Amino acid sequence: MGTEIMGPAGQIHVDDDGSGDGVPVLFIHSFAGSGQHWSNQLDHLRPGRRAITLDLRGHGQSEAKADDDITIDDLAADVGTVVDSLDLQRVALVGHSIGGSAAVAYAGAHPDQVAGLLLVGTPGRIPSEQADQVMSAMTSNYDDTMSSYWDRLLADATPATRARIQRERDAMPRATAMALIRASFAYDPLPALGDYHGVVVTTTIGDSPADLHKQLPDVPDASVTGTSHWVQLDRPDEFDRILDTFLARVDHAERTRAAKAAERAPASAGAAGR
Repeated sequence: MGTEIMGPAGQIHVDDDGSGDGVPVLFIHSFAGSGQHWSNQLDHLRPGRRAITLDLRGHGQSEAKADDDITIDDLAADVGTVVDSLDLQRVALVGHSIGGSAAVAYAGAHPDQVAGLLLVGTPGRIPSEQADQVMSAMTSNYDDTMSSYWDRLLADATPATRARIQRERDAMPRATAMALIRASFAYDPLPALGDYHGVVVTTTIGDSPADLHKQLPDVPDASVTGTSHWVQLDRPDEFDRILDTFLARVDHAERTRAAKAAERAPASAGAAGR
């Protein structure tokens, strides 16, 4: 069900429905996208699990501050607002691209509330020289630089995905786009991931020197080729299988966690009684 929650930058649009015994899932979309990118996954999960999307500030139906100074921590604050407002004691986060960065930042700051991270096409640490070159090119020739960037991301997209993403790209104000790209380049996910010890799975789309999996080679990875950056739109069935495998790992880890807590409880009670 669509609803609005007051966040740090204004109203945040949230779609919350479904129920079941599994850990609830919160989906976080990519740059210029919205929670509607996850419609197929909501249909897949909601018969047996609570599944939630949000529109990050300045995206979809959510509001944004008048200024365009946005950081990854700001996006993580949007995630935190939704988690707290919906009273999600434990939640699995599925983040795509910059949404994955927001998920990592939130998990690093609130590890006890995050049961697992599925990071889809999420960038790793970007070398500062590369970031500076891209931002310089965007400042001097925004339209051509952005077109080249989007053309690479949309390679192998279905016609429907291509049309949708291009509409969303064109609707994104230039200043907001620049701020989000600058924020993505400035963010290093590795320290926050070092502070988080729950289930982590990456999904690598194609091949890029900045792939997070290349910086986390010991983390399980599901590699997808022959699709655009928006694998959940191009190949929903294939992505749903990746999602199901991830959630099975999360649910197993949660059962193990609950069993260990139950084992500790009698010992703690006995010690308190002596």
